[in-house]
Formats: sequence, C-alpha cells, structure tokens
Amino acid sequence: MTDESMEKLATEAWLYGYPLVTAAVTKRSMTAVPARDDGRRKAPVNQFCYMRSTPDASFTEVVSPNADTLYSSAWLDLSAQPLVLALPEFGDRFWMVPVLDAWSDVCAVVGRRKNGPSAGPFLIVGPSWSGATPPGLTLLKSPTAVNWIIARYATSGPSDFPAVNRLQDATRLIPLSEWTGDPDDYSPPSDVPVPAGADTTTPPVDQVHALSGRDYFTLLNQMMVDNPPDPADAPILGRLAKLGIAPGASLDDLSTEEIAALDAGARRGPETLRDLFARAESANAGGWTVHRGLGDYGTDYTKRAVITRFGYGANLDSDALYPHATTDADGRPLDGAHTYVLHFDAGKTPPVDGFWSLTMMNERQLFADNPLNRYAIGDRSGMRTNPDGSLDIYVQHEHPGPDHESNWLPAPTGSFNVFLRLYWPQQPALTGAWTPPTLQRTS
Repeated sequence: MTDESMEKLATEAWLYGYPLVTAAVTKRSMTAVPARDDGRRKAPVNQFCYMRSTPDASFTEVVSPNADTLYSSAWLDLSAQPLVLALPEFGDRFWMVPVLDAWSDVCAVVGRRKNGPSAGPFLIVGPSWSGATPPGLTLLKSPTAVNWIIARYATSGPSDFPAVNRLQDATRLIPLSEWTGDPDDYSPPSDVPVPAGADTTTPPVDQVHALSGRDYFTLLNQMMVDNPPDPADAPILGRLAKLGIAPGASLDDLSTEEIAALDAGARRGPETLRDLFARAESANAGGWTVHRGLGDYGTDYTKRAVITRFGYGANLDSDALYPHATTDADGRPLDGAHTYVLHFDAGKTPPVDGFWSLTMMNERQLFADNPLNRYAIGDRSGMRTNPDGSLDIYVQHEHPGPDHESNWLPAPTGSFNVFLRLYWPQQPALTGAWTPPTLQRTS
C-alpha cells in the first residue's frame, strides 16, 4: 500500500472506531468517583447519577443542553454479571429509558411509547451471559459489555422537580447476585476504587481527539474484545486488519510507515467529522435540518461517527426527532439583531404523542442568558393561541411586550440557532409528511 492509501484507510478506521473509543473515554471520565456525585454528574460503574434540575445559562459542560427533561445516567459493565433495572410507576408522565451499546446503537428502550405508565423490572445482560432469566424479570440483551443508560423524565419546570427527583430515586440498578425481588434491599457501594490517572475535567471529546494513532487504535483493539463488532462489519474489518486493527490485536509488529499512517488518520479524523457535519447541516429544507435514522446505524459508519461527535446518546427516531435551524426562511443566518416569528397554522403544531418544544442555543451551542430564565418553549408552556387557533412563537432578543411574553423565546444579541424537539413523534413527522414551518424574519 502507498502512504496515501494507508492514511486514507487509517482515517476510515478512525471513523469506524470512533463510537467505541468515545464510549471508553466517556465512561472513564464519568465514573471515576468513589460514590455517586450528582453535583458533578458522575457515579461509579453500574450506578446511576441523577441530574436533579435542568441546566441554566451557567451550564457549559455539554453542548446542546436540554430544558425539557431531567436525566438519570449510568455506565454499565456487564462483563462480570447482569444487572437488574428497577423502575417506578410514572403515571401520566412521559418517560423513556434507552440503553445504548458501546457502538452507540440503541440496543433496547423502554418507556411510555412501548410500556405505558410502568414497566419492569428488567434483566440487562451482555454478550457473554448464557444463564436463564429468573422469574419476574424481563430480558434486555445487549451485544456489548459496556453500555450507557440515559433515562429521561419530562418536567414542567422547577416546581415539578421534586416529583421527578422521587422518580429518579426509584430508578435503580442492582447486580443480579444481589437481587431479592425488592430493590430497596440493595444499597450501592460508596467506596469504589477510582482508577489512577482518570481525567475527569477535560471533555471526553477533547481527550479522544488528542489521542495519538497508536493510543487510539490500541484502545480500539482492546475495547473490541468485550464489545465485539457486528457480524455485518466483517468487510470493513477485513480491510482494517492490514493496519493491525482487530479485536485484541497488538500494534507492536507494525512498521514505522504503518504507525505513521495511524497517526495521520488520528489527525485527520476530527477535521473529517467537522466537514461531514457541515455538509449534512447545509442540506436542509426550509432552514431546518432533520437527521433521521439515528440510534440504529447499521453499516453507516460515517453517520454513526458524526452523531457520536455532535449528538452522542441520540435516540431512535420513533422516540425523538430534533429538527435544527440555523437560518430563516430566506436562508439568512439567525441573529438576535433581528426579530422572527415561528407560525403554526391551526392543527399544524408538531404531531407528537409525547410533547414538543423549541429550544434556544447561542453561538457556543449553549443556553442564552435572559430575564425570564426561559431556554425553551413548547406545548407545556401555557402559550396563547390566536383567535383562529393558530400559534405564533416570537423569537427575538428584545422583550416583545406583555401581550406576547407568554409566547416569547428570548434570543441572545448575536448569532443563535434553535432545536425543535419532538418526543414520541407521530407518523407524519417520521415520514416527512409534516415538516416544520420556516422562521420568518419580521425586522
């Protein structure tokens, strides 16, 4: 192989392995604590941490934050034994508990869409387990040992947080060997050893992008042992074996030229992801980009890598869609120097069985400070409809006046973008028969 072809193959390998390496680094960063620490959003492996409130404008840890739901997050290691997932009764509240495997596919999901107000308990098992499912438990099988659970609970705001917090406390993980049938019989350990050298401050994406080719692909080879590739990956793995990339393989026997190619692939990878994302965002309709087919990528390794980078933890389309707008109806970038209206004709608001909202992001992809501390507005916000049943949302920096305040989504002074979040979207949204109206610039 020529140097150029080796570097091209190494870049392809970097994209292919990106979700698995990102899972390893993110898990290490989010679990390097001896006990659950909700304030730092961390917990040991096989334990939940609970995000007790929605973020505000001071939150900068994760881009594109969410003001609609509270989260419970847990990183699982199923290599030793399965885990029991116990859940509370949710009543009329929208909820969902997706399980992402180490390759970022949603391998299982329970929630209101599939289960109604209650479900479980469940037995979550990895690829090495071959036992019988105990009576009273429902099997959830993952193809990988490492998994990430991101439970979501709809919330209507701070006054509702205590009720959601009680649901979080009742969302539990128990090792199968400790399961008695009553989740309250188990208390997770609070003195878990912390791995030496774990970086808990640098964002995981920055850690991944800083890895040399040797370190990146060594970690990938290690991770593929307990988190095996899908059988459909055999063709690409056949090509990558030329560069020493395979489950459990060592890079020690590679030539200097081959190591240099791996390093070049690691350098090119982040830039390639940015270019791919920009290309996808530019192919929008009426100012909106709708990424479809998330959470179940098959052999589309490019899409899988891009979503891992820019929307890690994405849900299946049937659970959530996130149309994204950076421009107005005429293709002009959104900016707080102007005013906009998002108009829904009567009966044409987002078709959902869950709920929907419009969320504001500043140029850093974070919440924008505003006098109402309002970062999203939607069907649970008490907006006023027009006499004909239509709905107008006023998207602007300046206060629109008392008559319009209930329908105002405050914008920052400069560049901004918005997400229209649809939870449990109906068929018209899933098929594209319904599309969001464009943002109309009014001044």
